[in-house]
Amino acid sequence: MTTFQHATVHGVSVFYREAGSKASPTIVLLHGFPSSSHMFRDLIPRLTERFHVIAPDYIGFGYSDAPAADSFEYTFDNLAAHVEELLFGVLGLKKFSIYVQDYGAPIGYRIAFKHQEAIEGVVVQNGNAYIEGIGAAFDPMKPFWIDRNAETEKPVRELLKKETTIFQYTHGTKDSSRINPDSYTMDQLFLDRPGNDAVQLDLLHDYQSNLALYDGWHEFFRSKQPKTLIVWGKNDPFFTVEGAQAYLRDIPKAELHLIDTGHFALEDSSEFIAEQIVKFFA
Repeated sequence: MTTFQHATVHGVSVFYREAGSKASPTIVLLHGFPSSSHMFRDLIPRLTERFHVIAPDYIGFGYSDAPAADSFEYTFDNLAAHVEELLFGVLGLKKFSIYVQDYGAPIGYRIAFKHQEAIEGVVVQNGNAYIEGIGAAFDPMKPFWIDRNAETEKPVRELLKKETTIFQYTHGTKDSSRINPDSYTMDQLFLDRPGNDAVQLDLLHDYQSNLALYDGWHEFFRSKQPKTLIVWGKNDPFFTVEGAQAYLRDIPKAELHLIDTGHFALEDSSEFIAEQIVKFFA
């Protein structure tokens, strides 16, 4: 059974879901934008017989604290630091695998690069680590990265609208009637909180910092050859199939599955993904 908990990390409250026996191997589920650990609601019950599961909400997301942007540094470095402290400092984990999707990749790979001996495996679900993985949907963001101002901010704000959130969940799926509206409704509820636009714009601007770390992450992949399963929604407008295939350059023994769905592949493929995880890490 899943439990729903809070922990104080560096003075702020971090929410996380926990399930499975602590005697089992641990897998940490790291969510994407604009979601939270809620995106793993269907996956977690499918993993609990084999894994101890931890799924946190980042600061500014879901049920974790969301301090104002002028009182908290919303960067990927800082979000990763809070997840790192939760895992090692609060929960006392020594070894675990990570499941990374979207924002979960730069957060998870920062932690993995720093604690390489702790990482037992990696599940990549539309979590990018390669330049060729950056899809055309990022094009409106690039002027914003170069020069942040009111004008370059306008197209980036489109990412915070309900229509875009629904698009992220439904684009590329074979049957949109299988996409639970609770998913994008929940995300939008948190996105629309007063002041949250400033939080998300800070992170969207900082996303460019991830690209500068790619070479280091590739070296980690090459040197450590982590046991890696790639389950990728191949119709994702944000992260391309080329980005999924690029992992095989550095981790030739990685197992790759391209799924006929979109960015949030768990919404219609959680059973398949869970089966692959259990089989791969058995």
